[in-house]
Amino acid sequence: MNKHELKVGVAQIAPKLADVEANLELHLDFIRQARAEGVDLLLFPELSMTGYSLREKTMDVAMPASSPILTQLATAAGEMAVSIGFIEEDAAGEFYNAQAMIKGGEVLHVHRKINLPNYGGLEEAKWYSKGQGLTLCEPFSGWTAHTLICADLWNPALPHIAMLDKPAVMLAPINSAADIVSDEFSNPQGWKTNTDFISMTYGVPLLMANSCAREGNSQFWGGSRIMDAFGNCLVEAGAEQCLIAATVSMQDTRAARFQLPTIRDADSRLMAELLASRIGK
Repeated sequence: MNKHELKVGVAQIAPKLADVEANLELHLDFIRQARAEGVDLLLFPELSMTGYSLREKTMDVAMPASSPILTQLATAAGEMAVSIGFIEEDAAGEFYNAQAMIKGGEVLHVHRKINLPNYGGLEEAKWYSKGQGLTLCEPFSGWTAHTLICADLWNPALPHIAMLDKPAVMLAPINSAADIVSDEFSNPQGWKTNTDFISMTYGVPLLMANSCAREGNSQFWGGSRIMDAFGNCLVEAGAEQCLIAATVSMQDTRAARFQLPTIRDADSRLMAELLASRIGK
């Protein structure tokens, strides 16, 4: 049966770097809390099972999408859909920064990060393979979701391409430290601008989940937020571990996209021709 409303939640956590066992218990605890609060869809941050600054430790914490750890978490989730960040190992030595949607003992979907940042204090392209696909997931009938991981949302083409599929929810798991890009660029302000713009422009409820861990000199600042389809922030976290939740409505999405029909008027054929004419210049 289609649900007209969805209770969504964000688990803002401080994962222990490269300690999958400790992070598994942390995930199970937040899954229990969210289920007790009646959350339907729960989002964890990017690389929530491992922490961010892995570098040479990448091989030690990587797992396939068929890992018993993900199956254990999917079983604990029950009928709640949960999105979890992990290092996916596909072929031997091929690692992806990935996000798995799990539910009812199964892995429903995996998104591999496409836009790997390699600037400031970021060097993901040194350690990970680049994702090559962008596919919808439907954890509940009528509620489709796209996942874009952190820097994916800073390539304007990727949110636009994702929204051509008209998802009911956009999931944005991130790992953002305050000064990891540069001293002048404000990550906290930048992410507010980014999520405000995407949610309002495309008429899509958006969940942003950030870490609040400290890793060496990097402090991940939290600030996780849940947006409605009109670009309004329904709830926003501070700098500590917490669970935030809000209810999003399909009626709001219908109204927002009727009032501002961004995708209807996008003229994708013309955009593709204009883009093709500039590739290689």
